[in-house]
Amino acid sequence: MVYGIASCLKYATPDAPPITISRADAATYPMNQHSERLRPNPLFVDVYELTMADVYLRNGLADKPATFSLYFRGRGRNRGYYLACGIDTALDYLENLELRTTDIDRISTLGILSDDLLHRLSDFTFTGAVFAVREGEIVFGSEPVLEVTAPMIQAQFVEAALLNIITTGTLFATKAARIVQAAQGRPVIDMGARRTHGTTAALTAARSAYVAGFQASSLLESHDIGVPVAGTMAHSYIQAMPDELTAFRRYVEQYPEGATLLVDTFDTLQGVKHAITVARELATTGGHVRAIRLDSGDFGALANAARKILDDAGLNDVQIIASGGLAEYAIEALVSQSAPIDAFGVGTKFGTSADAPYIESVYKLVEFNGRPVSKQSEGKRTLPYPKQVYRTLDARGMMQHDSVTRRDEPPADPDAEIPLLRNVMHNGQRTHKPEPLDEIRTRIATTTGSLPAQYRKLRNPDSYPVHFSDNLTTQ
Repeated sequence: MVYGIASCLKYATPDAPPITISRADAATYPMNQHSERLRPNPLFVDVYELTMADVYLRNGLADKPATFSLYFRGRGRNRGYYLACGIDTALDYLENLELRTTDIDRISTLGILSDDLLHRLSDFTFTGAVFAVREGEIVFGSEPVLEVTAPMIQAQFVEAALLNIITTGTLFATKAARIVQAAQGRPVIDMGARRTHGTTAALTAARSAYVAGFQASSLLESHDIGVPVAGTMAHSYIQAMPDELTAFRRYVEQYPEGATLLVDTFDTLQGVKHAITVARELATTGGHVRAIRLDSGDFGALANAARKILDDAGLNDVQIIASGGLAEYAIEALVSQSAPIDAFGVGTKFGTSADAPYIESVYKLVEFNGRPVSKQSEGKRTLPYPKQVYRTLDARGMMQHDSVTRRDEPPADPDAEIPLLRNVMHNGQRTHKPEPLDEIRTRIATTTGSLPAQYRKLRNPDSYPVHFSDNLTTQ
């Protein structure tokens, strides 16, 4: 069953109970099943990965060990941090990567690859090691999020998929965390599926948003990956009925417990009055209207007017949901005005991360066959060696600074510095069980709060200190 999207306390205090929604049973939807739905096609690969593989194979380099580092360059617009997401999906992709006969047949139609490479790819799997941060970890520009060490032909093959999975997940998770911050405890619903750039992106957005603190998604398919779902009604439903009052009556006949009524199809405040009429009628049979939804207009003014009308009618428990063109900046403004809005639905501006729609992510070779390597291009210089990131917390558990070092370099202060990169895959197999979404969600809520406020500002955040070891430049 899909229910209405509000059951939080009025004005949604931070300790409000969750929205009444349809939840996926964690036992029915284990984490590896979530990732399977998000796993890219094995041929999600750039053509040059294959042509380079052919040259590596011909020159005896295909099986030499290579380490690639995936990280984000700098920081995006008004982004003081990134919330790394997609790690579990990336590991699932690597663990299950194999090319079928039909895949090899499709590759062969390119007509540019040798028979030797096609034969080699016929039993292709990933056998390497991966070091990565935890799902939902706070990270900053130029810090490794994930590092792959594998035979060169494998490590190069997975570049496009890993970049896509982690960049997209991180883009949505970071945007969602900002929206949750702006809402200050009021529930937020993902309504962006119809505007995301692709159907898989919509699923990724729903998952990333949920672990970052959203309550649910309006996309039914997201239930299959463990995300709670919720929904109300569309303007078309009301337009299809003889009139608004009839539309509301027929809807609550079908859903007498906890319906949310969309009131802005014609005249918003008249719609609120119609909702009151139906709520009173429904109360005589033991049912109740849970909320009204505003989807257009001046949300602050309309919410205040609607709240007064509802309260004057004795319906203090009927909540107000706002949706339509909202994201962190508009929500922040409404909250600062004390607008009596209990929950928010966010669509286009979340589903496209409209204010900062991309992350400059890279996957760079840092060591090959035991030799440290770097790129010296102007403005795109890279640092050699496999790496570790150490995080230093103060006595209150608040983040102070990060240090990026060689992986084999001991921390300057072992008692204070926490290593962020863990060995999460060995010989192509995970070393840790996947975490359930709710565990990731709980951990993110805690760790995000450990980042000092000046780095979490929605506008012009301060730059978090990240130090780089002198040993990284010594080759």
